[in-house]
Amino acid sequence: MTGKVFTKLLLVFLLVMVLCTAALDLVLRPLVGNSLRRQMRQSLTEKSLILASEVKSAPPTTLEQTARQQALNAGAQVSIYNLNGTLQGTSVSSPEDADSGSSGTPPEVFTAIRQHAPAVAEHNGVLSVAAPAGNYVVTLAHPTEDIDITLHLLRRDALIASLCALGVSTLLAAWIAFGISRRLKRIVLFANKIASGDLTARMEERRLDELSEVAHALDATAVRLERSFTDLERSRRELAALLDSMQEAVVAVTRQGEVSWSNAVMQRIAGTQIHEGRSLVNSVRDPEVLACVEGALRDGVVCFGRAISIAPGRTFEVSAAPTPGGGAVAVLHDVTTIENTERMRRDFIANVSHELRTPLTSISGFVEMLLDEPHIREEQAREFLSIILKNSTRMNRLTVDLLALASVESRDYRAVVLPVRASTLVRDAIESLAGMAMDSGVSVEFAGAPEDKVLADADVMNQVFGNLIENAMKYGRSGGRVLVGAQRTEERPGYVEFFVQDFGPGIAYEHLERIFERFYRVDKARSRESGGTGLGLAIVKHILHAHHGQIWAESELGSGATFRFTLPVAQ
Repeated sequence: MTGKVFTKLLLVFLLVMVLCTAALDLVLRPLVGNSLRRQMRQSLTEKSLILASEVKSAPPTTLEQTARQQALNAGAQVSIYNLNGTLQGTSVSSPEDADSGSSGTPPEVFTAIRQHAPAVAEHNGVLSVAAPAGNYVVTLAHPTEDIDITLHLLRRDALIASLCALGVSTLLAAWIAFGISRRLKRIVLFANKIASGDLTARMEERRLDELSEVAHALDATAVRLERSFTDLERSRRELAALLDSMQEAVVAVTRQGEVSWSNAVMQRIAGTQIHEGRSLVNSVRDPEVLACVEGALRDGVVCFGRAISIAPGRTFEVSAAPTPGGGAVAVLHDVTTIENTERMRRDFIANVSHELRTPLTSISGFVEMLLDEPHIREEQAREFLSIILKNSTRMNRLTVDLLALASVESRDYRAVVLPVRASTLVRDAIESLAGMAMDSGVSVEFAGAPEDKVLADADVMNQVFGNLIENAMKYGRSGGRVLVGAQRTEERPGYVEFFVQDFGPGIAYEHLERIFERFYRVDKARSRESGGTGLGLAIVKHILHAHHGQIWAESELGSGATFRFTLPVAQ
């Protein structure tokens, strides 16, 4: 483009110079020619009048000599005619060559006789002036070839000057055209940078002409564009950060159903399948999501749905709304936790109702029997009352455990932790359960513990050990002993690992992950007979989580079970 502009500007300059030279030649040559002819006519007229005054007084015999002498003085051919047009004398060697060889009397002679004034005529390249001189007419003739020679020399000199001027002007035009094309090239490069996204490009022109004004306008436009794009990019980043920080998955599609944008949650849910520019059908296969988006695109209304297959084991509430540009935006709200909580609430209510129904039914039944039988025997009455007491005690323990579970599950629950030696926690737990161990016939043995201090609430930890040791004595009674201890392990640096081990029948593998759930029992009949509520391990898990620890179970059928938990070491 720059080469074309340079060539065009240079050709325009050259064309202007050529036209100016041609116009000068066309105008100047006729002007100079006319001026020279006018001067020649004036000069010949003046000389003819002077010659006419001399011829008036000259004797007729001297006319030939006078013509020759005056021709030398005037530098022109001189001829003298009488009033009849007869040649009386001439400066030419042959009379036939007088007046440039014209035959007969020149017509200007008769014109001068008739008008009594000088007459001028030009014929056959000769300019002739006839002036009346009394009884004679004097003519002066001069060829015009000198004028043609002068014009030819003038044209040659003008052409040489024009060529020199054309060469100088060509160099000047090339320099000016090159400067303009270079500035235009800078403008083109600037425009290409702006088009490619480099909004920091500037022209920085200092000349004060039209191109400089264009460059300054482009610079101002670039500044405004950079500011606008900066604000737009900042807004886009803020919007992207806001949408990425949402808990909901968001995906936007065009009117053709292609993905135009998705936040981090949506990309995490859909995996690597979702890409901008691809159809949503190829990225998301859930029919409810696709139906909601299609409804929003087709009908222009907000559509709702429920997706269960977009991610395994998770449920989403879907809402798709049309956008002003003709596309749609879909929001997926994960309600898995809410549904799990709701299901756990229903299960909890059902379990509590089930746990309370059995003792309440037993109590009400035996109370009715006591009321309906006024003459019941004392031994039978005591038996009924003992059953009522047993069930009421069971209900009381269930109520206490429910209150304890509600307390540790509360968000406001905080364990008051202090540095306590691990060995002290283990020994205190064994001593507090010594009486129960003697009654059950199971020995509780100390299996060693480090002297490291851990962060723990000693009173609450007695409840943890109590639940674990009591369970070990109940379900591992056949083993005859329970080991309680603690140790440091390389797998969990910064923590002390405590354990309670029994040598009973053990726990099947499929129960190990669920035994910490509320009301979950491995052997329901045996658990109820032992007076268990099914909430002890759930309470223990929440207490340890409040201490920033973990709990898990290890077991093999026939080899007993071991419950292990960790507490952080005090720095």
